[in-house]
Amino acid sequence: MTPSDTSPLQQALGHTFARPELLQQALTHSSKAREAEARQEDEVRVADNEQLEFLGDAVLSLVTSEELFQHFPSFQEGDLSKLRAHLVSERHLVKVARKLDLGHFLLLGKGEEKSGGRSKTALLVDALEAILAAIYLDGGLEPARRLILEHIVAPELQHLASTGKPLPLSDYKSALQERLQAMGWSQPAYVLVAEQGPEHHKMFTIETRLQLRPGEEPACFVGRGEGPTKKSAEQDAARQALEYLATLPENSSQDVGRKATHT
Repeated sequence: MTPSDTSPLQQALGHTFARPELLQQALTHSSKAREAEARQEDEVRVADNEQLEFLGDAVLSLVTSEELFQHFPSFQEGDLSKLRAHLVSERHLVKVARKLDLGHFLLLGKGEEKSGGRSKTALLVDALEAILAAIYLDGGLEPARRLILEHIVAPELQHLASTGKPLPLSDYKSALQERLQAMGWSQPAYVLVAEQGPEHHKMFTIETRLQLRPGEEPACFVGRGEGPTKKSAEQDAARQALEYLATLPENSSQDVGRKATHT
């Protein structure tokens, strides 16, 4: 494969390489490199994408962490870690790799080719991370950041917000806030409706109430959570609200909301 063969990929990545050999290395699986070495009389090592994969993983983690830190200022460390783990997971990254059609551009050895290497999740994800490193080495952090945000982070965050699918975290209040902002709804009210039990063993009941528009009454009752603390009850109520919002037909949230149960 010559550098010109990768022009469709470079267009999809949004980056034209000043050093196309970096992209070639990022696409070269170790099986291809070892085959090339075996054909040589000298013992010159042929570069593959394993070292680039190592660097790309670090670049991906840095950019994703910074974006989540900026985007979710109310999230605790544990929730940020869970969400980052989802965004950099093999399960998510392979979807991005397939959208970029990376399998078509991989340089594989004959054995890996015959065994279906172009569609293997591990090979696709490794190549994607190696490409991130190649872009970083070729143009610096900003083009790598742009690729990560445009193809890996932003689309998935938008997808989670638009579908109402639960985020891989425990901070449901923050997730509900993001979901309502995406829908154009007002922020929820958390109302303490019951407090039972002795001081050392209280149980709180809190309702999450949504308003379709500021000042509109009555509010649309969605969730009623219980917990040993007010915070835990609010989280439970927010979780129920997220589950309710996930049932609303797309693009018809206000109409459906008006038909919801009211208090």
